[in-house]
Amino acid sequence: MRMTRMAIAAVVAASAVVTGTGFAQAAPCSGYVGLTFDDGPSNDHTPALLNALKQNGLRATVFNEGQYAAAYPAQVRAEAAAGMWIGNHSYTHPHLVQESQAQVDSEISRTQQAIAAAGGGTPRLFRPPYGETNATVQSVEAKYGLTQVIWDVDSQDWNGASTDAIVQANARLTNGQVILMHEWPANTLAAIPRIAQTLAGKGLCAGMISPQTGRAVAPG
Repeated sequence: MRMTRMAIAAVVAASAVVTGTGFAQAAPCSGYVGLTFDDGPSNDHTPALLNALKQNGLRATVFNEGQYAAAYPAQVRAEAAAGMWIGNHSYTHPHLVQESQAQVDSEISRTQQAIAAAGGGTPRLFRPPYGETNATVQSVEAKYGLTQVIWDVDSQDWNGASTDAIVQANARLTNGQVILMHEWPANTLAAIPRIAQTLAGKGLCAGMISPQTGRAVAPG
């Protein structure tokens, strides 16, 4: 259902408090959630994603593939400049549980290097492709000081989920939880303004993922 401009204005007004200076400030956050976008960066999708997030006052964790960080370093810098947190998503997105320890090490270490070389800092978070993990993967993560981040809610955007379904998936988030999304689906990009509205309506803010706990917390 579409809201009228007056209704939207009323919601905005209700969610703000007026200070002694007369300026409205956003209501305090009652909790934080982790918005995550996998499989970037790219020239085709990263700029539009960053613009949509910034326009809607959202920050997110982007899990970059090393091969794309190496190919599109300017987009890695753009992610960092936009205030996003950058995590490691392996170099070529293989099924790591089928790889040897040396292969897993190569996938993770090369991505650490590619993101750092591109200006994205040294990642502290790692998301294994497909959410697949085992003791070998976890031992290599530990070697590089990485915290493994899976997800609590899968938006199913990779599986053709509609914009409505992606918004509804975000609506299920509770304090500390993390949602899986991707930078390339058009429906995900279209959902971002409504995701922002949905979270605000629940008093939730987009937070960072703690390297200590793997849970969403207030930005540090």
